Amino acid sequence: VFLALPIHEFAHAFVAVKLGDPTPRYQGRYTLNPLVHIDPIGALLIFVAGFGWAKPVQWNPNNITIDRRLGSILVSIAGPLSNLALAILSILLLRLMQGIDLAPNFQDMAFVFFLSFAQINVLLFVFNFLPVPPLDGSHVLFALLPENRQLYYTLSQFGTPVIFLIVFLVPQIIRVPTDWVMATLVQVFF
Repeated sequence: VFLALPIHEFAHAFVAVKLGDPTPRYQGRYTLNPLVHIDPIGALLIFVAGFGWAKPVQWNPNNITIDRRLGSILVSIAGPLSNLALAILSILLLRLMQGIDLAPNFQDMAFVFFLSFAQINVLLFVFNFLPVPPLDGSHVLFALLPENRQLYYTLSQFGTPVIFLIVFLVPQIIRVPTDWVMATLVQVFF
């Protein structure tokens, strides 16, 4: 929570600022400080229900210096891609640990930590790419579709209930691709 989510949100802010939008910087979101990115209720729910959220980074597509649709895609994918990068880093650290002689208890704890951290980040990667508002995948989808504000606002009204339905009633939609991505990363990087 205090590492994966802030890096995810900072990645959105970083790309928006690099594309010319100062909004995340003005709002104090251009930082890795977890306290700035953590939503208290979302963090509490992660610990209680295994499902939660961070504060989304706000940015203004009118301020960017490239095509707005491309900018929206780049800002949107930055967060999930940061989670994928964290998962890969964690798996590489697991691989590196194999060649180091550590105390057995420490090695076991480190193995569990890095494996869990990789799994959490792969889960965040997959989950955030779902094309359901307000998730990052929906921003990518709407940037690729012809502009239709009414459709976006209509679908946004139903986004949160759809997410809850997926998470609690049809978790395979998330679990199956998460398992596949995790297995692929382990095969490639471990």
